[in-house]
Parts: sequence; structure tokens; C-alpha cells
Amino acid sequence: MSKLNRWQRFFAIVLIGFLSLPAMPVTNASNRPTTMAPDGMVVTPHYLASEAALQVLEKGGNAVEAAIAASSTISVVYPHMNSIGGDNFWLIYNAKTGELKALNASGRSGSLATIDFYKSQGYHNIPARGYLAANTVPGAVSGWWDAYEYSKSAMGGNQQWSGLLNSAINYTENGFPVTPSQAYWTKVNVESHDNEFRNLQRFEGFRSVFLKDDGTPYKTGELFKQKDLSNTLKIIAQKGADGFYKGEIAQKIVADVQANGGVLTLEDFANHKANWVTPLSVDYRGYKAYNLPPNTQGMTSLSILNILNNVDLKSMGEGTADYYHVIVEATKQAFADRDKWLTDPEFVKIPTANLLSVEHGAELAKRINMQQAASNVKPLDSQGDTVWIGIVDKEGNAVSLIQSIYHEFGSGIVVKGTGVTLQNRGSFFSLDPTNVNHLEPHKRTFHTLNPAMLFKDNKPYLVYGTMGGEGQPQTQAAIVTRIVDFNFSVQDAIEAPRWLLGRTWGASSNDLKIEGRVPAEVISQLKDRGQLVKVVEDYTDVMGHAGAILVDPNSGVKYGGADPRGDGAAVGF
Repeated sequence: MSKLNRWQRFFAIVLIGFLSLPAMPVTNASNRPTTMAPDGMVVTPHYLASEAALQVLEKGGNAVEAAIAASSTISVVYPHMNSIGGDNFWLIYNAKTGELKALNASGRSGSLATIDFYKSQGYHNIPARGYLAANTVPGAVSGWWDAYEYSKSAMGGNQQWSGLLNSAINYTENGFPVTPSQAYWTKVNVESHDNEFRNLQRFEGFRSVFLKDDGTPYKTGELFKQKDLSNTLKIIAQKGADGFYKGEIAQKIVADVQANGGVLTLEDFANHKANWVTPLSVDYRGYKAYNLPPNTQGMTSLSILNILNNVDLKSMGEGTADYYHVIVEATKQAFADRDKWLTDPEFVKIPTANLLSVEHGAELAKRINMQQAASNVKPLDSQGDTVWIGIVDKEGNAVSLIQSIYHEFGSGIVVKGTGVTLQNRGSFFSLDPTNVNHLEPHKRTFHTLNPAMLFKDNKPYLVYGTMGGEGQPQTQAAIVTRIVDFNFSVQDAIEAPRWLLGRTWGASSNDLKIEGRVPAEVISQLKDRGQLVKVVEDYTDVMGHAGAILVDPNSGVKYGGADPRGDGAAVGF
């Protein structure tokens, strides 16, 4: 096999795995096959990012190093979903020490970002787009750098930092084919001239980068290059995180922001740091589910599982009205806790231990009425454009990583001379001083991002996550319950019909979107129980782009699944 090229080896491995006994039965032969490999597995929502990570693993790099390659690459080839101007969060399992580490690389609000400042400008809410939406320091690069330093010091990392950015730099210089997703979301955001949220062509930086010379969007398959971003990545490759936060890149970003009335300063960049934090966990059916603590909604994803631990899902049956109803109702209860408490824990003492206690989960489960949907729930915002990356290497190291700029194209601001698209995550802050997530300087906002892992016998069993804002906790619940409770294969769990409780941008209705593959009888039963069901198209990306890797605890074989709703791939070796 040593004479075969990478892809020949890959398909040979898949064939060998197919002929062997799988860890789980394939429940739907019409879906993509689950990818199987003995040594390493990568799942990302873009195939070029998956390939970049696989190359690092094949060269002897570990899961963290491969994740940096994937994360930097996808910042280039999926620019509408994420950017080095956004944030990321990490779960890292160190197979040598048996330790699970969590890294919060989200940015804090600027020192000039106050409620009084926005209200003096006539705002009752922080604008969703523009320079005033870009009010938090981008944290993604600090996440790469701190994870790399940890990998080198504690995990035997052996790859050069600069080499991990080679793939990303290559695609900025030589271009990559525009995906259908990028083409679609670019078109959506420039076709409406009277919509302040969608009219991104009004920003010069956006026009110069994401539109062609004639002002039209790039089409699927056309090569897309980013010269300014290439120069920025080269500086980061040479100087590390300091090259982004303490040099000419920061100076260009701050100069542009302040020239347009923004609130970020050079000190905000220079003082930024990511933080290692303690993961949260709950038990679920004998497994232990892990996620990030606040300011992420990881506690919400865990709360749903904590509630469902009191429910006999197996007796209900997967795909029944009972199954959908009980998870939706558990979600409502978990969201109520989240909306009351979730913000930066450095500003508010959040009772996470109580919120995730066995007793609290049982109490919330008792509130669920199986015959009637709860109606006293605040409108939710399902918007959120994000990428999730999962990697398990030959040694058993594992990474669950999520990275985002919040809405597609973030703030819409691309800083001239840098190619950096700034996120609009800070637009989630409230200007109501009584709101738990109200704006203050140097504060991290409520974050929808939350990468997850499920452990069995103190080791990673399932590495999983998804994009999708409000949908992240719901899709995580779908994947876990389908695999743990109903023995689905990884790919089938991802492809099975999904749902989303929430509203899309600009809508006031708080409905329950369900893919059209759900039987009409089930839809009718849900409506009878008071669920405000809206049937949407099959495999819609409104449901987010999920991914997962399952590690067989006996053989060590990795089973990877990528979402057909996105442009991703699960690849292994």
C-alpha cells in the first residue's frame, strides 16, 4: 500500500472498513456512507480544509496542528461563514495525559464600547452591520496560537507554525473555486438595496473583495483570490499571534474602524488574550457529555441532554411526534435558563453547577407536557454562520473546534489592506442595562458557539458539533440521541431529518421549522399539540452544517460523517 497515492490509500481504507464489522448498523442505505479509517479522521464543512488537515496528520502532525491548518484554510475558502476577524472555541483531548482542555478565544468589547455611546448616536439596539457592529476584538488567531503552544509543550507537537498556514496562504494567492454556498450568500447580501442588513455592497471593503470589477458576485466554480488576506496571513505565519494583535495588522484595523466612528483601540488588540477554562459536563445514559462554559451556550446544549436523561426516548421511538415534541420542549426549558443567565462570567456569577445538576434536570423534565407545547417562550434568533471542525489523530488526541463571524460576512466590513472581515458578534449585546448580557467595555458577549465531545470510559467516543446559532444545541441533541439511544451510524445521525426552534432574521414568529421528509402524520400530531410547525425544504442549510467523529473504543477505528447540507467532507487515513 505504500506505493499508492493518498486518495488510493483513502479509498482502500474505506473498502477495508466496509468489509469489516462496523461499530453501528447502517440504517439508511440512501445516505452517504460513513467514512471509516484506522489512524486519523478529519471532518470540516469544506473539503479543501479537510484535505489541509489530513496532509498535516499524514506528515506526523497531531490533531491540534491539523486543526490549525483546517481552521486557517477554511477562513480563506469559506469566507462568508468565518474569518480570521472572528472568534473560536476549542475542546482538546490530550491522549498522553488523559486531560480535556477548553480554550475560549472569543474577543472582548472595545474600551470605548458603552451603552451611553450607542444611545448618543440614536440607537436602541446595536446595529447588526457596519463599523458599530464590529465592536469586539477578533479572537480566532489567539486561539490558533495558544492551541499551538499547548500542543508543542504538552502533546509532542512537531510541526512548524508557519507550515500550518501554507494551505491557507496558497488558496489566497492562487485562488479556489467558489462554492455554491458562497455564491448564494453573496448574491443574497447584495441583491437588496433597500435592506440595511442585506445591502453589504454599500461597504467599500466588501465590494472590493467579494464582488467582481463589474459589481456582480462571483459564480460557483469561478476562482476567487484574496491578495490582501494573503499578505496578512504571511505576517501571522512569520510572527505568530503578535503579528496580528501588536503590529501593522492591528494598526490598519484600528485606523479603519476609528475613521468610521468605531470603538476599538490599539490597546484593545494588544491586551487581548484567549483563556483556558474548565469544561462543563453532564452524564447522559452512562456517557459524559462535555462542552464549553459561559460565555458560550455550551451549558444549554448540556442542559437539554440533562433533561432528556429523565425521559425514555427509546420507548417513544425515533422520528415520532413524541420524539420531536419532547426534545423541542426540553430545548425551551434550557433556553429559558440560558436567557436568564448567559453572559460573561467575569461580570456575573452564573450558577452553572445548579443549572446542570441532576436535580435541576429532573425538575425541568417534569415541566414538559407531552400533550401541549409550552407557549411562554421569547422569540429566538436562529441566524448564525459558523464552521465546526473535528479531528482525531492516530494517538487518540482529539479536537472539537468551532469558529465564526456570527452572521454571514459578519459586520460586512473588510478592512482595506488586510482582507480581514470583521465579525458582528458584539451586536448581540443589549443596550438595556437591566439585561444580563448588556454592553460594557472589555466584556465578552453571549456566544452561540459551543463545540462538544461525548466520553465513554474517560476517553472521547463522539466528537461533534455544528453551525447554526440557536440550532447548535438542538442539532447536538439530535446527533447524540440518534447515536446513543437509537444506534444510528454517524452519517445517518447527521442526515436524518432535523428541526429548528427559532426565528430567522427579520421575522417575528417563533416557529418550529421541520424538514419536509418528516411524515405528514407526525407534522399533524405536532400541530395538534400546539407546536407552530413550518415545513421547510429537505436538507436545507437553515439547519446548519453538522459533523461528527465516533471512535470505536475496542478497535480504535474512526467513523466520520459530514453534512450534505454543506460543502464538507469526512476524510481519513
